[in-house]
Amino acid sequence: MALNLKTIPAKIDNAIKETRRILRLTRKPRGSEYNETAKITGLGMVLIGALGFVLFTLFQILRI
Repeated sequence: MALNLKTIPAKIDNAIKETRRILRLTRKPRGSEYNETAKITGLGMVLIGALGFVLFTLFQILRI
């Protein structure tokens, strides 16, 4: 695919318009939404860490 220098400004302009459109739709989360998201994210991190620890320990015991 060849680089067409004439379409680059149009692509940049389109990307800026799309970014502005998305930013207009966003809003700051309420405190309850933020807390819920933080709890779910933290729980996911703990579960993945625990799974990694269990697998690491199991592999150390089995010497795989």
